Amino acid sequence: MNTERNPVGWFEIYVEDMPRAKAFYEATFGVKLDPLPSPDATIEMWAFPMSPDKPGACGSLARMEGCAPGGGGTIIYFSCVDCAVEEARAAEAGGRVYRSKFSIGEYGFITLLADTEGNTIGLHSLA
Repeated sequence: MNTERNPVGWFEIYVEDMPRAKAFYEATFGVKLDPLPSPDATIEMWAFPMSPDKPGACGSLARMEGCAPGGGGTIIYFSCVDCAVEEARAAEAGGRVYRSKFSIGEYGFITLLADTEGNTIGLHSLA
């Protein structure tokens, strides 16, 4: 592992229905996802907004054979100013809130929810 940077450098959230998943994430976070070209026509990817000079990991939605979505052992936490805002948007966009915004002590607050594909994701904010 490169100890000169944060341990996560990229993430992919696997989906079955790309238009539905893309609409969910764009509505929840108020962003536009951009297509990522792939030399392999069996892989479809849409990237979250990214900038190499900003901290944090970049990532995308991905649809490919053999990589199914679903709640499991890994949770990606999206940074928010107030996770209650994105929590409300997620519910309106067809997501399911497992655990509404709650305190994690000195580390802020989190929300746990499912996207439209059944993936469990987290929201984190300091306020």
